[in-house]
Amino acid sequence: MEKPVIADTMFIAVDLEPGTYWWCRCGRSKTQPFCDGSHAGTSFEPLEFEVKTAKRVKLCACKHTKSPPYCDSTHNDL
Repeated sequence: MEKPVIADTMFIAVDLEPGTYWWCRCGRSKTQPFCDGSHAGTSFEPLEFEVKTAKRVKLCACKHTKSPPYCDSTHNDL
């Protein structure tokens, strides 16, 4: 089983408007924390998630969270 690249050892805080987003699972994207298609040729697929109201969220950048796409502080144990 492939392991994701650790894009960062901290969460990425972003202000999101209502809509659909694609969170990078592989860690290779140059547009972290969102997918840019860099997973091509790997076993990874991005995670689609929806935001219903505008809000600030902390998205996982270490790619090891147990609650994707949101940070659960797993990066503190890496």
